[in-house]
Amino acid sequence: MSGASSITAAEPCRDVQIRPAAATDVARVVAIDEAATGEAKPRYWQSLFESFSQSRTGCRAFLVAELKGEVVGFICGEVRDFEFGAESCGWVFALTVDPAIRVNSIGTQLFEEICLIFTQAGVRKVRTMIEHDNQLVMAFFRSQGLMVGRFIGMEKNLD
Repeated sequence: MSGASSITAAEPCRDVQIRPAAATDVARVVAIDEAATGEAKPRYWQSLFESFSQSRTGCRAFLVAELKGEVVGFICGEVRDFEFGAESCGWVFALTVDPAIRVNSIGTQLFEEICLIFTQAGVRKVRTMIEHDNQLVMAFFRSQGLMVGRFIGMEKNLD
């Protein structure tokens, strides 16, 4: 499926199924991401799906949340080992729920599922990066128990 969701914020979310993403889900992932960010990135999501569908099962996850047969959210991440001098930990690269139904704890269910995968892989920490001015995403991750860690993101423009 692609395009806007037919599910509303008033819908109960007790029937949400979290499962590994399938190739047929990529178009819906693109649509959800575009609804949230305002930018379509079909090649990016297709490439990420292909990369995460290959080896390293148990260390990588690209999951979708499905409600009434419709993909309404997704999360992807992987276990990274010893980058920047840190211990092995799970990294969440993306977590997005259809903006029309965000208040239904679907993001929490996705986050809990990927944390379970990370725990089963033997790591004890999860990390992500957030733009410092994205208060909505920051509030969500804080509600999940994440807090500012020991690393500081730094960047430089190369143009």
